[in-house]
Amino acid sequence: MRLIESKDNALFKRVQRLAHDKRELDGGDQLIWLEGIHLCQMWLERRGLPELAVFEMDRHSDELLELARFLPGHLSVTFNATLMNAVSQVGQGQGVGFIVRVPRGQAWTAPAGSAVLLDQVQDPGNVGTVLRTAVAVGMEAVYLTPGCASVWSQKVLRSAQGAHFSIQIHEQVEGLELLEKAGLPVLVTSLGPDTQDLYESALPAHAIWVFGNEGQGVSPALLAKASQRLFIPQAPGVESLNVAIATALCLYEQRRQHRK
Repeated sequence: MRLIESKDNALFKRVQRLAHDKRELDGGDQLIWLEGIHLCQMWLERRGLPELAVFEMDRHSDELLELARFLPGHLSVTFNATLMNAVSQVGQGQGVGFIVRVPRGQAWTAPAGSAVLLDQVQDPGNVGTVLRTAVAVGMEAVYLTPGCASVWSQKVLRSAQGAHFSIQIHEQVEGLELLEKAGLPVLVTSLGPDTQDLYESALPAHAIWVFGNEGQGVSPALLAKASQRLFIPQAPGVESLNVAIATALCLYEQRRQHRK
């Protein structure tokens, strides 16, 4: 395994760029940086070998040794601690990161079962948490309209904790086109008129849930397509909930109603 100790090394500079969300395209694919044992293990289990594995010199654990055992030597390099700290995006690094290849701009298909449509949700933490929740409740897919945070950014990857590899994800999807093609009931959270209490409403077993921008909510065009407009009851004086929390409450209520 080759040891790299100079910050002037070309491979180190490339890893550092990717770790700081500098986009690198290769043909029709995007190269990204995954950091940490859990994400790297998930990649190996669900997607296969990385383009490159980077280990920290003198960092040893049973998990790291087991991970390295599955990797051919020509795909692995070692950084000294100074270089690894320079690329790490977390306070306490775990001594490993992968460069991996993800498809870019794949054609999407409409879901047959339940799915989530995010409409211009811009906070990476919210996007990642929604992905993680969607996997937990068994959603088929998550779709994101233009204006959403990039699902492959470092902040989204960290908050989703591997959810990317367990669900269909489609970016740059025109919301109205998706709703028309899917032909499923459309459920939207709203604080406007003609809304129903989430916990007093009969929810369909399969639907597309639409959740909107942190400040503006769901766009009027998508709101107009709602089969049901739902509100989450709150204490007096509370204006709204964080979109990731609202998503979790709604998806778990649907799951509760149809858990049998």
